[in-house]
Amino acid sequence: MKIYINKLKENWVVDNVISEWKKFNEIITTDNIKQADIIWLIAPWTWKKEQKKRLKTKKVICTIHHIDFEKFDDKEKTDFYKRDGYVDVYHTVSYKTKEQLETLTNKNIFVIPFWLNQDNFYEIENKDYLRKKYNISNSSFVVGSFQRDTEGSDLISPKLSKGPDQFLKIILEMSKNNSKLEVLLTGKRRGYLIENFTKYNIPFHYHEMVDYEKLNEFYNLLDLYIVASRVEGGPRSLFECGITRTPIISTDVGFASKLLSPNSIFEMDRFQFAKPDVEYSRKKVIQYKIPGGFSPFIEMFEEVHEN
Repeated sequence: MKIYINKLKENWVVDNVISEWKKFNEIITTDNIKQADIIWLIAPWTWKKEQKKRLKTKKVICTIHHIDFEKFDDKEKTDFYKRDGYVDVYHTVSYKTKEQLETLTNKNIFVIPFWLNQDNFYEIENKDYLRKKYNISNSSFVVGSFQRDTEGSDLISPKLSKGPDQFLKIILEMSKNNSKLEVLLTGKRRGYLIENFTKYNIPFHYHEMVDYEKLNEFYNLLDLYIVASRVEGGPRSLFECGITRTPIISTDVGFASKLLSPNSIFEMDRFQFAKPDVEYSRKKVIQYKIPGGFSPFIEMFEEVHEN
């Protein structure tokens, strides 16, 4: 059995997923699509880059990360059904996305979260050192958000699926009762939150793009990470917070209900009652560490290959 993963090169988290898969599963992976038994469309929009005759003669697995039905217009529907004609089975990283897919296709759907590389994310015990390194007071209450928040090229309009407006609302409410609150941001396209934090005098630290070493350090110096998204696939922060024992609360998106305590999941009108449970999430996320996190994928590929 040989698997071909189509290339991405978009400086996205999935690029790293591709490189990790190839590194640890080189025996069953090929860069020659002619030699492949299975084509893994790990980003659905890349299907147009592949020759249709290859898609017709191979088994095709397509990963759907999430579907935002607010943007699922006629063009999106047309593209989906054209691609669906070449897809044998689907893969997604959350049961919520599976439910969305089931309204669009009758193809078999596997739900498997991506693995977690424990070489990149792990707990650091010396929190004082990290605070000092990044010039953050030990008395500060630091809240993190490490994903993009703007929609388009203007770099200001909020990407509503990611919930930056909801994150802002939570931070503004928290700041009323906590004068030591600060926010730590990473990633591109953070213009919406930066503009509003400046407007409302919310102290924040912004590091645009960081490597895994810094990102791991940032998780470890946080007092709280908040996922305020409306639509998500993972998100990866759920897994990364779990393995680093970073306190996290989240809306009920993506894989949150499978990794977090029910007490850590919130509705926007009751976010103040959400309580992090680091031991609960760590116990849940350990099963996705490398190499164990690859096993469900290999089982999926074997099942597809045999059928």
